[in-house]
Amino acid sequence: MSYRARDFMSQSFVTFHPDMDVLEVVRKLTDYNISGGPVVDSQGNLVGVISEIDCLRAAVQASYHESWGGTVREVMREATRTVDVDDSIMHVAKLFADQEYSYYRGFPVMKNNRVVGRIRLRDVLRAFDVMSQEAGGGN
Repeated sequence: MSYRARDFMSQSFVTFHPDMDVLEVVRKLTDYNISGGPVVDSQGNLVGVISEIDCLRAAVQASYHESWGGTVREVMREATRTVDVDDSIMHVAKLFADQEYSYYRGFPVMKNNRVVGRIRLRDVLRAFDVMSQEAGGGN
């Protein structure tokens, strides 16, 4: 069977907004045990991504100024890579393995220019496990 991103993506995911306080992001990352997520505007359009490392960089920078906080807009990164719901799992796996994206733990999954899910490296590994089981290679 040919699996797609839609088959293994998470449809329940945390989104962040550009005007959120970074401290609120840190709280959500730790409360939900996630490494980051998409940043969307009020219409649901993807405007960036924010991760644990972005928050850590903000904290280190803030320590020099003896103040901690700021907005997501100030620390988020542009969403340079997304995945389409119909992309094959192999395509997604190659993105994770690519040196340019190797520090990514997840990609926003898009359909008609809207974020509809998030696929993590762990989801792709789960897909490989399922494919291995189907091929008779599992224990």
